[in-house]
Amino acid sequence: MEILGTTLRVYVGDPAALDTTAAFYERITGSRALRFERGGVSVAAVGCFLVMSGPREEIDLLRKVAATIAVKDVDEAHVTLTAAGAQIVAGPVVTPVGRNLIVLHPDGSVFEYVDRRGSEDS
Repeated sequence: MEILGTTLRVYVGDPAALDTTAAFYERITGSRALRFERGGVSVAAVGCFLVMSGPREEIDLLRKVAATIAVKDVDEAHVTLTAAGAQIVAGPVVTPVGRNLIVLHPDGSVFEYVDRRGSEDS
């Protein structure tokens, strides 16, 4: 399984804070935010940061995921991770930017694995 990078998760309290925080990360990374909504949560993906705001219940669930790990292929990650003893919590599912998989590692850590493959490749 080829790991391409990681994304750090940043949680903010309200939509106004999302705009302010996303603008900060745009300035420090030199990247424009890719904005989308998923499950009632507003997201701004900026460089290696994923800024999220939404209902407390949804954010509390998202906080359980330690980080997002970019991989070349979620299907390959699925095979590698399960063979190594990880438990698949959810996915793979299509997202606005590719596909994802939520995985519980044997040590109790939860990570999201993502690829950039579109639904046409699934």
